[in-house]
Amino acid sequence: MGLFDALLGGKKKLQGPAPSRLFAMSTAYITLDTGHQITTRGTAGIVFQPLATSDFESIVTEMEEILGSTGEDTGTTIKTSDDEHGYRWMVLSDDEIEDLVVGVNAVSDALAVGGYGDRVLAAVFAFSDSKSRPVYFIYNYKRGHWYPFVPAGKNVRDGERELQIKAIISDDLPIEPEMERWFPLWGTPI
Repeated sequence: MGLFDALLGGKKKLQGPAPSRLFAMSTAYITLDTGHQITTRGTAGIVFQPLATSDFESIVTEMEEILGSTGEDTGTTIKTSDDEHGYRWMVLSDDEIEDLVVGVNAVSDALAVGGYGDRVLAAVFAFSDSKSRPVYFIYNYKRGHWYPFVPAGKNVRDGERELQIKAIISDDLPIEPEMERWFPLWGTPI
């Protein structure tokens, strides 16, 4: 414990997740696609808790405009919606998963730089397996880890399939080690 920690009563500030962990999806999708027939559906979303302040709304509006204008070059489209729980989703669509990762990162960075990084909950990337079943990869910003989410019906998840996917992708993505933190995101708009 250092002097600064002693002055603060021994409390240590938790370090945020390494931003590069989000970018792991830029290469992990190759393993998913080539080795396991899990292919991108060309959509990703970032979900955050909005604030009704002009500063926060200005950042969100600016990011929508920036992503919209750069989308003319990259082919990325964006739409924004609020869910039934009061969270805001920015959903990006693009055939190139690298563009999706960069777009999601741009939004989270803009919110963090504006002082609202704690409002960002998760990024979600949509995939399908060889039987056209949905597979989602969720990046938990608070923990800095990924985990698979495989819905198997209304409020039912396929835990066995999630464990299979964990086994095939854990060398490529930093997977959340505590499975009780693999929170399902029902009704994602992607």
